Amino acid sequence: MFKRYALPLAAMLLLSQPSWAHHGWGWAVDEEFEVSGRIVEVRLGYPHGEVDIQVGEERWVVEVGQPYRNTDAGLSDSLLAKGVWITVHGHRSARAGERLVKAERVVIGGVSYNLYPDRES
Repeated sequence: MFKRYALPLAAMLLLSQPSWAHHGWGWAVDEEFEVSGRIVEVRLGYPHGEVDIQVGEERWVVEVGQPYRNTDAGLSDSLLAKGVWITVHGHRSARAGERLVKAERVVIGGVSYNLYPDRES
């Protein structure tokens, strides 16, 4: 019986590994990172929301929290709108050249929204 299910289970685990590696913090550098720019695109929802920001000539993808996390932080969807200036504090991708940052805290209009109060920032 074990042999019958071992191969499909092993294949499923191996194929799902990239998803596991991305979610959480393992894909990001340990050092704190800050970037500011204007929101140019918004994709909110699960597994986490994303906003694209224009920073000079570069476009960055910012992972914000899941809807419940944003709400708990006081960060409404209306604040994450196109044209809004945002400063992001968090951790950037460890992959060279990838302009992706996971936000721990964002600042909009001078107000800070701490998305991960349980993490030290």
